Amino acid sequence: MLALRVALRYLLAKKSHAAVNIISMISMAGIAVATMAMVCVMSVFNGFTDLASERLSAIDPDIKVTLPYGEVMYNGDSLCTVIAGIDGVADVKRVIEQKALAVSNGEQMPVRVRGIDEDYSSVSSIADLVIDGEMVDRAVGRDCALLSVGVAVNTGARPSYESSFLLTAPRRLGRINPAFPMAAFRTDTLMVSGVFQTNQAEYDEDLVFIPLQAARELFDYTTEATSLDISVASDHDSDEVVAAIGAVLGDGYVVADRLGQQDSSFRMIQIEKWITFLMLLFVLMMASFNILSTMSMLIIEKEDNLRIFTAMGASRAMLRRMFLYEGMFIALLGGAIGLVTGIFLCLMQQHFGIISLGGDPSQLSISYYPCRLATSDILVTAGVVLVIGFISGFISSRSLPQER
Repeated sequence: MLALRVALRYLLAKKSHAAVNIISMISMAGIAVATMAMVCVMSVFNGFTDLASERLSAIDPDIKVTLPYGEVMYNGDSLCTVIAGIDGVADVKRVIEQKALAVSNGEQMPVRVRGIDEDYSSVSSIADLVIDGEMVDRAVGRDCALLSVGVAVNTGARPSYESSFLLTAPRRLGRINPAFPMAAFRTDTLMVSGVFQTNQAEYDEDLVFIPLQAARELFDYTTEATSLDISVASDHDSDEVVAAIGAVLGDGYVVADRLGQQDSSFRMIQIEKWITFLMLLFVLMMASFNILSTMSMLIIEKEDNLRIFTAMGASRAMLRRMFLYEGMFIALLGGAIGLVTGIFLCLMQQHFGIISLGGDPSQLSISYYPCRLATSDILVTAGVVLVIGFISGFISSRSLPQER
């Protein structure tokens, strides 16, 4: 305890050389700023993860069943019937998704066509994202298409009973007649019923919803499906239903909940988060070198005191513990200041949105940086500061002058 008390005394007492005080304050400030940055940056990444989760729920079903590598399920209709009988499944809809060429108003672009079952709103909230027109299957005797905002802008298509929206795709079956190459393509003329916007680039750029039967005719399918979209009953847990479906279908199918459907996106956010953490950790390590310089100057200043302690019977191990504790105190005090400041700033941002995003607020889905504090991030940051403080103090304690 004597070594601890002396280290605390050295930390709080005014030094005879002002430079030692200044460098000590710089050391604590460097640790505090790096620690605060760690807490704030990881909390912002948590906020973006939560934001992505909220946006995914708007269009993705509770559970999606697919084959690996996007293969087509040739028994889609029969699988739909089997899954519908599983406990916890509220509804299941068949989906066909393929690529086609969209033509409207003299403009054309490649699109992803997603053919969906009737009453698809029972498994997805896509109808709630319609910003112009409405979501219907048929009108005035024609099949209808629901366009993403990117398709609507690039083709100039708008919801209207008069305008036509053409989808063209190569024939999947049959032989090609070189004398009549246009016969190698199928074309369907639809009416645009509405335009939707999700504020997610992967959906807003090139996605078109059409009725399932129209998609099957366009792409030469009968009972096939590329995915089965499932909604979970309100009194059942999604994970349990995923396990039940997986047990019935076997290992040949991919059964994914909402997070699993966008696993690559969430993995990318986590990778960016921890890469940024490592970069800030490197900054924190650089700041810890100031502790070494502070301790070196403190050892020089207290050399007379060390001789007195030695004369009074203090062992070399005790002297080393004094400077080990001193180095840890500097790091921990700076880390504590950084943690408290970072937590305070994150809570202010989380509840009041004090830092706003740039750009036109009317064009943004959120107006401020999302933020969410996580206890695990705080503990990891505190642990890193503790380890760096221990290492800095240990190295400093080994630089004591040799006994004369």
